[in-house]
Amino acid sequence: MSLARIASTLRLSVTTVSRALGGHGDVAETTRLRVQAEADRIGYRANVSARRLKGGVSDAVAVILPTGPGQLEDAFFLRLLGTIGPRLAAAGLDLLVGAARPGAEEMALYRQLAENRRVDGFLLARTRRQDPRVTYLIDQGLPFVVHGRTAETRPHASVDVDGTVAFRQAVRRLLGFGHRRIGLINAPAAYSFAHHREAGWRDALSEAGLAPGPRAEAEATEENGFRLMQLMLQGGVPPTAVLCATDRLAVGALHAVAASGLRAGRDVSVIGYDNLPVATFTDPPLTSFEPMVDRSAERMVAMLLSLLRGASPDGMAELLDARLIARASDGPAPASQGRRRMPRSDGSGLEGGTKNHGRDRKARLED
Repeated sequence: MSLARIASTLRLSVTTVSRALGGHGDVAETTRLRVQAEADRIGYRANVSARRLKGGVSDAVAVILPTGPGQLEDAFFLRLLGTIGPRLAAAGLDLLVGAARPGAEEMALYRQLAENRRVDGFLLARTRRQDPRVTYLIDQGLPFVVHGRTAETRPHASVDVDGTVAFRQAVRRLLGFGHRRIGLINAPAAYSFAHHREAGWRDALSEAGLAPGPRAEAEATEENGFRLMQLMLQGGVPPTAVLCATDRLAVGALHAVAASGLRAGRDVSVIGYDNLPVATFTDPPLTSFEPMVDRSAERMVAMLLSLLRGASPDGMAELLDARLIARASDGPAPASQGRRRMPRSDGSGLEGGTKNHGRDRKARLED
């Protein structure tokens, strides 16, 4: 079962058959389909290893998650990978997944994969505003697509969901419920998604003539959401509503509200972002934003395939809209808004004229 047999059956040259099966663009689509159909009929399979060595390609795409090895529990990453994998497989590409801590460890892995030609392209997640991965890949001339946006001005392919618009919508929703002191529990501002979501929060409050409520940031974990929400509730003038940059932070915030003897959606409104499966099962169910991960992954793969075929990244930038999923964790502001105080066990607080003595190395609580 060889190329020569297919060529003889279809009365084509071996070169034409080889290029048709290799996906080269100089073969007519009708010819490619005829060749593929005959190859399928006789059960022909190309010698993949030989073709890769000859063509200098790996037929693999890398996704390096910016987290420590063994720490792939983030549901957002898992959902992204679950959508990317099958689409790459359908295109005949393998998915190589790695994990490395941001910084030197991460860049060493990118250099290893690129310089050893282990992969043909990259898909990047959780971009930073100043992202050395993007700078390196552009400098190397390698195909890649990012999920998010960066400050890099040179053309590169990207897909993002508009967090600014989403958080502006969230604030307007809370304003409509009568809230006037609306806080923010954010991820570190170095992440592009955190930057854009905070911009939406600030924009909508400014538009309404209101000062920002208490704000804090930390890595997006449930533990940090719990701790920072506790600090806000213990502040001098606690918020009646809080936006959380991710659902993981929001889940922790909901637990802090309950631990303080309050009820989310009645005493304090909480809104998250990511629409993780757990959002349906929190108590109360969490109002969140669906970030269109499946659609983003689909567009990222389509862009990367175009780049691998030689397309320019110029103009490859798409911005999608998140969709609000209303549940029970937010609602009308309490009648005593602005006068409710929580006991302050350690004298700590957040911005808004209070002092904070509870800083730690993972969070920055701004005054």
